[in-house]
This record gives sequence, C-alpha cells and structure tokens, in this order.
Amino acid sequence: MKTKPTTSLRPYIVLAVSFVATLGCVAADLPSYYTEPFRPQFHFTPEKNWMNDPNGLVYYEGEYHLFYQYNPFGDKWGHMSWGHAVSHDLIHWKHLPLALAEENGVMIFSGSAVVDWKNTSGFGKNGNPPIVATYAGNYTQKPLQNENIAYSNDRGRTWTKYSGNPVIDIGSKDFRDPKVFWHEPTKRWIMVVALSADHKIRFYASPNLKQWTSLSDFGPAGATSGVWECPDLFPLPVNFDTNQIKWVLIVGVGSGAPAGGTGVQYFIGNFDGTNFTQDDVSLSGSKPVGDADEVLADFEGDNYGNWKITGNAFGSGPVHPDASVTGYLGRKLVDSFGSSDSNQGTLTSPEFVVDRDYLSFLIGGGAHPGKVGMNLIVKGAIVKTATGNNSSSLRWQSWDVRQYRGKSAQLEIFDNDTNNDWGHIYVDQITLGNSPVSATADNALWADYGPDFYAAASWSDIPKSDGRRIWIGWMNNWQYGQDLPTSPWRSAMSVPRELSLIATGEGIRLAQQPVAELNQLREFFPLTFSGGSFADASRWLMNHTNLPPLLDVEMTFTKVSNESPFAVILQTGLNQQISIACEPALNQLIVDRRQSGLTAFNRDFSGRYRAPLNLTNGCYKLRLLVDTSSLETFVQDGKVVLTSLMFPNAGPRNLRLTLGKGGQPYVSGITIYKLKSAWNKDFPSTIAP
Repeated sequence: MKTKPTTSLRPYIVLAVSFVATLGCVAADLPSYYTEPFRPQFHFTPEKNWMNDPNGLVYYEGEYHLFYQYNPFGDKWGHMSWGHAVSHDLIHWKHLPLALAEENGVMIFSGSAVVDWKNTSGFGKNGNPPIVATYAGNYTQKPLQNENIAYSNDRGRTWTKYSGNPVIDIGSKDFRDPKVFWHEPTKRWIMVVALSADHKIRFYASPNLKQWTSLSDFGPAGATSGVWECPDLFPLPVNFDTNQIKWVLIVGVGSGAPAGGTGVQYFIGNFDGTNFTQDDVSLSGSKPVGDADEVLADFEGDNYGNWKITGNAFGSGPVHPDASVTGYLGRKLVDSFGSSDSNQGTLTSPEFVVDRDYLSFLIGGGAHPGKVGMNLIVKGAIVKTATGNNSSSLRWQSWDVRQYRGKSAQLEIFDNDTNNDWGHIYVDQITLGNSPVSATADNALWADYGPDFYAAASWSDIPKSDGRRIWIGWMNNWQYGQDLPTSPWRSAMSVPRELSLIATGEGIRLAQQPVAELNQLREFFPLTFSGGSFADASRWLMNHTNLPPLLDVEMTFTKVSNESPFAVILQTGLNQQISIACEPALNQLIVDRRQSGLTAFNRDFSGRYRAPLNLTNGCYKLRLLVDTSSLETFVQDGKVVLTSLMFPNAGPRNLRLTLGKGGQPYVSGITIYKLKSAWNKDFPSTIAP
C-alpha cells in the first residue's frame, strides 16, 4: 500500500547500503518483551518501528513467510524496506533480519513472493528452487514506480536483487503492488498489478519471471472513490465443491470504503490466463430507489425550493461537486462546505407526513455528531440523527420510522462546525419506502466493513494437501495510522484468515474464518451458556464478570425478528465500551467504538461502522476475537466481517446484552474462551536462523 499519508513525512536521508543491510529487529534492547500498553498478544506486530502492508507471503519447507513494509528508522511511514518473520503455525512468529532494504534512492514497496519450483528464472542452485520476490520500486528523487525482482537460495534469509531490474517499467508514478502466481493451464507466470490512479488492474505473463508481456486490463469497476492498490487473484471452489471454481480478484481502495478511509473490495468471476471477466453480481441487500418509494428530495434543481436556509454553509442551491465526491445520484447534491469548513448554517425541509416504514438517504462528509449531520424532527423533538464518515464518498443510511407513521415531520441538515477538518456534510436522494436501502447499495463487494483492514494478501505455495487459501491484512487505516497511541511499534496485522466462497440468497460471497491454528491459544475449559431466553443469557453474563483481556467469544441467537433489535456490549473499563448492534429491521450490523477508550488522538478514529446483515431463518451467529487493542467481529460464519482497533484501559473485560423495544430473541448458546499470548521471546526455538 503506497497511498501517502496526509501528514508530512520526515525527510529522506542517504543510507549506507552496508549499514541498512544489517538492520533487523533485535529483542535484546527491549526492557520488557511484548508487554507495552496496547501491545497485541495474538496479532503480529514488529518489535519496534513502523509497519504497513503484508508482502511476499509464501510457504516453503514448513515455514510461513511474512514480509511486510517496514521503516527501520522510526514509527512513521518513511524509509520503506521489507521486514521479515517466519512461523510454523501462523500464530507464533520469529523475527528475522531485514530482507529487502531501500537503497540507491529506491524504496521497496509492496509485492509478492513465489517458489520457482521449475527454476524457470535460473536463480536456483544445486537442484533447489529459489524463492523469487516481485516488488514495486518507488523512486525517492522522481515520480516513478516500476516492478522488480529479487531471489533467495537460503529459505528467504538473504536476498539478491536482480541485476536486470526493473523487469517492467511503463514510466508511471502509479504502477505498483505486483502479485505473481503460476498459472498451470497456460504454464506461465501471471502478474497482477495496479494502475492505481486509473482504477485498473493490469495482467502480465512471463515464462521466467524476468521478461513480461502485457495481456489485458480490468476496470474501472466497483468502488473507484480512492486509488486502487494491493491486488490479488486466486481461484476458490464454491461451497467447497472443486467442480465449481470461481476466481476472486482483490483490490485495495485508498479511500471511501464503507467505514471511511481505506478498504478492500473484491470481484468474483473467471480468469482464462489472459482476461479476468467479472460475473454479474446481485449486491447483498441492495435496493435501488424505485417506483414504490417516495422521493422527498433529489436536489437536482437550481435551488432548494421550499426548504428553509439559514447561515452561509448551504449556498442558494444544490451543487455539482468536483471529482473527489462520489456515491451521489444524478448531477447535484447538498454540500455544506460553502467557501470553507468554517461556514455554518441549516437547511430545513417543509413538513411532510411519514407514510412509509423507512426513511433512507445518501450521506457523507464529516463524522462529528451534533456538529454536522441530518436530524429527523417530530413535534419539535429530534428523534433520529445521522452524520457522515469523514469521507467524500456518500453511503446509504436508513431510519426505521414505523413508530412515526401518520405524523408530520421535518428534516434538518445542519453544519455547526468551525474547528474540525471534515467540518461539512453531503446529503442526497432522501426517500420514504417500505423497506430500507442497505448500507451496501453501491456497486462494490467489500471484504471487511470495519475501519481497520487493508492491503490484504494471500499466501502462495501452501501445499495441495492443505488446500486452504489463507490471507492476512494490515490492521490499520491511513486516516489515522501514523497517530496510533502505541510505542515502540506502530501497526498490527489481522489474524490470518481462511477464505471460502459461499453461495447465498444474494449471490456468491467471500467468507472468512480465523485459521484453526488460533484455537491452540485457548486456555482451559470455556465458559458456556447452553441456551435460554435473552433475559437468562443476560443474567448469566452478569454472573461471569471480570473476564480476561484476551477472548474468543461465540454467540448464537435465534428467533430474531424485525421487532427485536439488540446489542452485545464489550465493556473495557469505566465508561468504556464497544458495541455490536444487530438491527434486523434495517438489515444492518453496527459496530460503535466511540467510547472504546482513547479516541481523541485523531479526529477520524471515533465512529460507528455499518455492515449488511442477512438473517437466515432468524438466526444470527457472532464470533468476537478480543485482543489488547483490537476487536475482530465475524458474523454469519464469516460472511460479514468488521475489524476495529480500540485503545481501552488495561484490565478485565465484561460482556453484556442490551435489548431494544420489541420481542426478545432466543440465545441458543454462548461460549467464552480465554486466550493466552502467542508471544515469547524464546519461541519458536525450533526455527533455525
């Protein structure tokens, strides 16, 4: 991932190659190993300094290799090289010295690695295949990115950069993140690489990893609100049926994901060795605005009509935005930016009668509750409110307004913010309908709806006897990644996840589950609730307080209806919590981390994050992985995932249930596992240097 953060970078310095090549992660100079505040205990982190994208994921001779973008000189994004760690089980990692170092004015950006089993490259020795890495070189003295290779003949411990680099150079400054794999039907290597600014993925072929021929392009498609990066392409069986294979194209999007900031979208289709062809996709939960809906306002006119304007934020009418604003319908929308973020004002609708069950709208801009947003007002009282996602990409939100049917109401779009960036709001296409418009009613499928999963990549060369496709993602977000309150390291990886394709009522979808190896961290017998009413389950949780900080929690709810919204609350300290709310009437899951602990270190960190939720026969399955500073939420056997950082007080955790108005779901079971730390300075002793 190469999207430059908005904060300034420390100046480049000239590095002596011999000095850089010796840099590694040395545990001896750390006074206490992996016990610092907020240090993850079962997620990968570097011992110190800055880390971002996972790179070069490859399995060879019993070792999973994890390379990653790494700045060996500090805790900010800067001098990019490849750090390196290995594992026998994807859970316990051994740090190794720096693998590929920035030198001669070329930073080592993201890429991949493969085992060249047939020695097509000629780099192998003594009958042993080499590991060959392909990476993007980013030039520090000119706007240029190109593709390069390096090779290792000692299990990835030392590397030689190819003397013929670069192997592909198209003269572009936005040409990065090559993923390479062997395509057996055509018996050649395929490279998948991003033309980032063009929102395209280009495919190349090579017989030997050195000479490459351009094949085809894919895109623009799906979400194009930010640059495209970190592609991956792999086949997966549908419903584990090896006779039905689909190809999955992964694309990182640099901004405008559902949670705001960065995200990972995917496409499902077919790859014939030359072209990727996307399947027609019926998006999960999508409901276009149709004839059955009443459009209260589409903001396509030259003025606001009967809407009342105060202040100077909203101008005299809707505006046609610039290219940075995406997700709106038609030509125009409401934009409160005016001439600057300091402008203030309100835009109030005429009264209307609530004659449908749901009010849906597109909203973007600032995530500053009470300062920018839109209110629903009934009898002079604010009964619903919404805000943006610190993004210029508008997303659908819906309110359940059944309790207000037959009543008069007004909408107030407001901007009272003078001090914050993103101190403005975008609104478009306000509708009344008898069903909600889903949070996914856009043109993209998303791998993770939380704010902290990006640049995901999968391991190559996992043995056929294993058969899994496993990936890992950068557990962070470029909106605030450089400001996280951690030291002496910054950034973590998600847990490794096994991928599958599942046929659902909405179409084929990607599903993710934590790898089974994680279960070895479970300690002793779990706490179990064998089933009962919602009230029984609530009392049971109240009798099992002061839980440890590392948890693996599984919950199953049945008889969930549109009249039974509820939430699982993870309490992390006095007045600290993160909630996972099930809103069946809206077909949504909402994770709220606004009170999860430290949030003020960056304006973009605090927020609520929505994901589509499709209940099957009223069943709702939830798995929570709770680490020192993260929550990974897997819903419906991993068909929906939300990954969220959090920075709470140290100490015990508590779980509780809260119920909205309406009927009570049945709690079929709760299982709570205590997890032990995966980190030990001397582990794993069986891995050779």
